[in-house]
Amino acid sequence: MKDRVYPAVIGLARIVFRLLGLRWQVVGAEHIPRTGGAVLASNHVSYLDFTICGFAAQPSGRLVRFMAKDVVFKNRFSGPLMRGMHHIPVDRSAGAQAFADAVLVLRAGEVVGLFPEATISRSFTLKSFKLGAARMAMEASVPLIPMVTWGGQRILTKGGHRSLRRRRTIMITVGEPIRPEPGEKAGSLTLRLHTRMSELLADTLTRYPDPPDKPGDLWWLPAEMGGTAPTQAEAALIDAKVARDRTMVTARQQPADPPTPPAES
Repeated sequence: MKDRVYPAVIGLARIVFRLLGLRWQVVGAEHIPRTGGAVLASNHVSYLDFTICGFAAQPSGRLVRFMAKDVVFKNRFSGPLMRGMHHIPVDRSAGAQAFADAVLVLRAGEVVGLFPEATISRSFTLKSFKLGAARMAMEASVPLIPMVTWGGQRILTKGGHRSLRRRRTIMITVGEPIRPEPGEKAGSLTLRLHTRMSELLADTLTRYPDPPDKPGDLWWLPAEMGGTAPTQAEAALIDAKVARDRTMVTARQQPADPPTPPAES
């Protein structure tokens, strides 16, 4: 698979991150194999996670093919870049095709990245996981690599939170590969993945060095750690309301059905 676009995008991202003065702390990058297929599963806290998580594979010399919503591929700006980097589009109404495409890429020896939570977590804790990551690893007979990232939410995330404040710390922690046990089901493997990523996230949070921008400004920290981020229950209610509002907007934008002509006598 030839890559002309991906290296250029990485180079541009490095320049932007350098201008922002980001400080990187990457632990466990050696767990990403230098050859062969692998599923890289990460938590999701910011809109920058696709770029941030890809950097974890740089020490191994790997380019991660991320699974992303197909709407990103249809955008006239991001679409050519996503296709040029050979990422994998996901149509949520026809997920079987994306799954099949990902398995083919894994069998070809590539690293596929995805977020088992499917969407950004407003609570910044782990939501429930979809089964896709485990199923792909089992179908392609490749390792499942747990990973967590932290800090990107303080730059750009849901809820209108954005900041270009310099010298933020971005943390990435990669765990040892997980392989399915004989006869294990996808649900059990997914539970093991969730448990391991929870442990990695807890460890990462204990090492996070950046203080609040101002006293009491803890919107980016989970409520269970004394922050003011929504709890998981509160975050679920917010997500549900956003989904309802989006559905209503879409419905209003649909053209009205033409009037039915009167029946001929």
